[in-house]
Amino acid sequence: MTGGPVLVFDLETVPDIDGARRLHDFEGLSDKEVAEALFALRRIKTGSEFLAHPLHRIVSIGVLYQGGDQIKLSAFGRESEDEAELLRQFFDVIEKRTPTLVSWNGGGFDLPVLHYRAMLHGVSAPRYWDQGDDDRSFRYNNYLSRFHWRHIDLMDVLAAYQMRATAGLDMIASLLGLPGKLGMDGSKVWPAWRDGDRASIHDYVEHDVLNTYLVYLRFEVMRGGLTPEALERRETQLRDYLGHTGKAHLDEFLAAWRGAGPPPASA
Repeated sequence: MTGGPVLVFDLETVPDIDGARRLHDFEGLSDKEVAEALFALRRIKTGSEFLAHPLHRIVSIGVLYQGGDQIKLSAFGRESEDEAELLRQFFDVIEKRTPTLVSWNGGGFDLPVLHYRAMLHGVSAPRYWDQGDDDRSFRYNNYLSRFHWRHIDLMDVLAAYQMRATAGLDMIASLLGLPGKLGMDGSKVWPAWRDGDRASIHDYVEHDVLNTYLVYLRFEVMRGGLTPEALERRETQLRDYLGHTGKAHLDEFLAAWRGAGPPPASA
């Protein structure tokens, strides 16, 4: 394993309604109508409703911080819906701790969205952007270079950087005997946000972060960063943490994890 702290992260986003109004003639339309118009324009252009990265407004950032005996799971966004504040909270962890970032498709989605939205809100993150000007070690291992290890995009790495070999987090987590997604998925985030169901979004992002962290631990065993005994200790640490939160959605994840059991042993 890296030896230093690890920050597993994931974003949940909704259409940037205010940005869409600035870019298009959408005055007089409701938020729902603006979103539907955005999706329609995107379908015409690409055949998909997946919006361009700059038009994703971040409403929740799930983070799991693990460093030594410390572990903490959070969803930035539960306390404040101010997007700039979410961004400041996320980059503040990097400024103070310089953790290894771990994501699933972070290079393809999460980081570009973070870049665009941080620029929109004027959020400074010099440690994150350093490529060796302030810290010479960042010249050879920084957050931005695809083949460096300060950010590990598990989807990208496991696919050997081949897009045709990529897989979804839910598939890989389930194959490994982990809970995977528990009812919610990305397609339901905008309807939940529109209907005022914020809690479900934050619960969902924490579930995704937990799945990503557990896949990351198996990856570390594969590349020799963790022994099987160390893996067991890390998983026990997480189970103990989840078991003492008293939060229903984490109890649900823990129960699903226990019920899933280990993946089949190799022959």
